[in-house]
Amino acid sequence: MADKKEKTFKFVIVGGGIAGVTCVEQLSSQIQSADVALITAGPHIKAVTNYKQVSKTLEEFDVEERPSTVLEEKFPNLTVIHSAVTALHTQSHSVETADGRVFGYEKLCICGGGRPKLLTQENPYVLGIRDTDSAQEFQKRLSNAKRIVVVGNGGIALELVYEVEGCEVIWAVKDKAIGNTFFDAGAAQFLIPSLETDKPERAAPCKRLRYTTEQPAAGASQTFTADRNLRGRGSGPTEPGSALGPDWHEGIVLQGAEQVSRRVSVEYQCEVEKIFTSEELLNSPQQTLTPETGTWPVYIQLTNGKTFGCDFVVSATGVVPNTEPFLHGNNFALADDGGLRVDDHMMTSESDVYAAGDVCTACWEHSPLWQQMRLWTQARQMGWYAGRCMAAHVLSEPIELDFCFELFSHITKFFNYKVVLLGKFNGQGLGPDQELLVRCTKGLEYVKVVLSGGRMVGAVLIGETDLEETFENLILNQMDLTSYGEELLNPNIDIEDYFD
Repeated sequence: MADKKEKTFKFVIVGGGIAGVTCVEQLSSQIQSADVALITAGPHIKAVTNYKQVSKTLEEFDVEERPSTVLEEKFPNLTVIHSAVTALHTQSHSVETADGRVFGYEKLCICGGGRPKLLTQENPYVLGIRDTDSAQEFQKRLSNAKRIVVVGNGGIALELVYEVEGCEVIWAVKDKAIGNTFFDAGAAQFLIPSLETDKPERAAPCKRLRYTTEQPAAGASQTFTADRNLRGRGSGPTEPGSALGPDWHEGIVLQGAEQVSRRVSVEYQCEVEKIFTSEELLNSPQQTLTPETGTWPVYIQLTNGKTFGCDFVVSATGVVPNTEPFLHGNNFALADDGGLRVDDHMMTSESDVYAAGDVCTACWEHSPLWQQMRLWTQARQMGWYAGRCMAAHVLSEPIELDFCFELFSHITKFFNYKVVLLGKFNGQGLGPDQELLVRCTKGLEYVKVVLSGGRMVGAVLIGETDLEETFENLILNQMDLTSYGEELLNPNIDIEDYFD
């Protein structure tokens, strides 16, 4: 294998998504004399733009798809190779690409991302949304659709059901509330009215230590309709490309074939039992077409016993680490979730091979306030840190775990609200040893604080609360807040000045 190598690079990075591109930028700027190669299947790369450090750990940025020549012009020591990796040979330190070429490396970083966890493979009526091509295919199909079924309860599903107009949406979630990955039931109830109207009424803040939410029964459904005319204006391929940006739906029209603005029906605590074509349904003794079912290209049967016809199904049930091209013939240690295990220097179990982003699983001893979630912010942070580690090892310099892994922090937008998540925002791993403080102003803000032993360990901020920096400091400082009690969220107290 070694004598077939076309060229050997100091550093090879596989994957043109945020993790890979950030790693390339870090390496190319840190060791400008080193030959760096980026191997990516698509013609474009994902670039971080408008980066803003909001606080110690919080960051905001946009993601833009750009031609790879932009990177090559910026870094003369960089070569971009447009092909998919088909094999990795860790013993000979080489990678093979789909066009039959072989490249050597001294150090390799795998940033292969994740691939959609599709409900079913090879079904033309089931679409997973992962990259630009699949998003454009979704837009094209949606333009002729009257009803779609969205299955999943993560970020893509949340964005889809809010953005789609002119098409009925049946939203099947396995949990008791929407957005279970990010929210508790209280936050979900705060957001739900956004599916009905873009003009929520403002009410006086209510603050309380304990709160209850009316949970929909298993198999129950809720329907929300927003009509623009009544309520005013509302706000894959063989080689999959890099994952979409956080605002992927901006700039593309998600408009169906109907005149209604939005109609969303949520089916709670259910999963997919079976997917039928119209022919299969007609030939099935268990299923019969009824006037309620209607005539559709595809039908989906849920575990709550309901069957819905639709134009197509969107599978938004998350991603799995895209490790497949790298495993054969190698001895990578894998985590329980299928990701490549990495240590606190982003190194895998194979010598000179690092990994970053969705493809890897952080297996060092985590800070009590941090957890891995396969999100854009962490892809950028991991890619940046992996580049630093690779450079430090080549230069024989010591390196410590970056501060960004001290506290989980994420800024995003759901249902047109700014959303900030900090620390153990859902009480992850805390068990019964937690106390919640909640302040909610309908249509304006939702603030939840998670306390453990009198100290703040997590927070959810929805809306323009301006509390993120103050709460971040309180979590990092681990100040005992027992004496403040409910006053911590008293809307009449300027907490920012209080703890400044």
